[in-house]
Amino acid sequence: MAKQFDVVVIGAGPGGYIAAIRAAQLGMTVACIDAWSTADGKPAPGGTCTNVGCIPSKALLQSSEHYEQVNHHFSEHGIEVKGVSLKLDTLLGRKNTVVTQNNEGILYLFKKNKVTFFHGTGSFVAHVDGGWSIKVEGKTPEDLVAKHVVVATGSSPRQLPGLDFDENQVLSNDGALRIPSVPKKLGVIGAGVIGLELGSVWRRLGAEVTILEAMPEFLAAVDQQVAKEAQKAFKKQGLDIQTGVKIGEIKKTAKSVTVPYVDAAGGEQKLVCDKLIVSIGRVPNTQGLGAETVGLKCDERGFIVVDDDCRTSLPNVWAVGDVVRGPMLAHKAEEEGVAVAERIAGQHGHVNFGTIPWVIYTSPEIAWVGKTEQQLKTEGRDYKAGSFPFLANGRARALGDTTGFVKVIADAKTDEVLGVHVIGPMASELIAEAVTIMEFRGAAEDIARICHAHPTLSEAMKEAALAVDKRALNF
Repeated sequence: MAKQFDVVVIGAGPGGYIAAIRAAQLGMTVACIDAWSTADGKPAPGGTCTNVGCIPSKALLQSSEHYEQVNHHFSEHGIEVKGVSLKLDTLLGRKNTVVTQNNEGILYLFKKNKVTFFHGTGSFVAHVDGGWSIKVEGKTPEDLVAKHVVVATGSSPRQLPGLDFDENQVLSNDGALRIPSVPKKLGVIGAGVIGLELGSVWRRLGAEVTILEAMPEFLAAVDQQVAKEAQKAFKKQGLDIQTGVKIGEIKKTAKSVTVPYVDAAGGEQKLVCDKLIVSIGRVPNTQGLGAETVGLKCDERGFIVVDDDCRTSLPNVWAVGDVVRGPMLAHKAEEEGVAVAERIAGQHGHVNFGTIPWVIYTSPEIAWVGKTEQQLKTEGRDYKAGSFPFLANGRARALGDTTGFVKVIADAKTDEVLGVHVIGPMASELIAEAVTIMEFRGAAEDIARICHAHPTLSEAMKEAALAVDKRALNF
């Protein structure tokens, strides 16, 4: 006999597990289905983010940053270190431990909130009395019936046509997180978040890294003042980033991968590398979901079609995260998961797409929220901008990390903050203040009037807000 639930969530990534927990908090009976497994077959909830994305990449970024510091920057602090060696298996082992801790944390949260977890693949069977029939396929098959279904199946890395991921030489984000030895030469196709972060990890650990990007502009979605500063910093570090390239037919042998390409000037070039990371975007996971069986509508790119409230074409079926429109960001998925659970409970869940922050966890970090200058120019909106360099910030000087700046953009008449862009130390943490101000439709003057502790990096945010009115105090 089928097990009945108020809500069944398919997928336990950031959108799915958060939706399940919030629905349970609101008094509903909830099940969550997820197929991720550890190497020994145990459940590994958390989706791409926890298993092969956000969490393991940040662990490697932290470890590689320590390696970079001890090799190149400790001497600036009067700390002399000799005979430094890299134990890559230990470094990767620490990353795996961090991932496992997060997997186990989600399972604990399910238990704490009385969410029933099913380890397997979930798919639609039919519309039945009482809701939707859902099949769980795994070691222990189950039949469920749900009044509401939340699809949170996430996304997978996009492959280059004719070049499959073998996770040995041609790597997705998954394989790029577990290369068993530091490659001498590493190629990366795609200078987006994944390409830059993983390229930075292996560059710090000793690889010669070349990044090929098809777009003519570096980080085209980022404020161009920030992008130029970032490109300058990455070049200084040793990342070879080439934009405006056209990739030819890639060939691989047992020991190398050859990438022929035409550079921005029209010259024919050839990159020969030991490993190649392909990071050209992601595609929604809808295969095996049974969407066709029940008539769940998807668009031409494979995304599940939803309205502004994440409702699909089917009654009481919702979808969140990477499998629907909008930015493929874990925190966007979480916000949608909470909002959908609250809507199911009759509340008014809300997600403001205009205040979703973006972060690139390189060094320097890059973070932004809201509009860029180029977007505002295209819209024809009158604005004013102020920026403040970390070079003039006392805490940044003490840290020994003065690259970058904070930039605040505000409406020319109302002073409402329209966008904030940060490149520099701890940008990922500093952006939260900007998100808060914008969520309340605050003004640059509001940031400028708030007392910020001294000495802190956050003072650069205050000074940039002051600079909007051309009255920065320390620059």
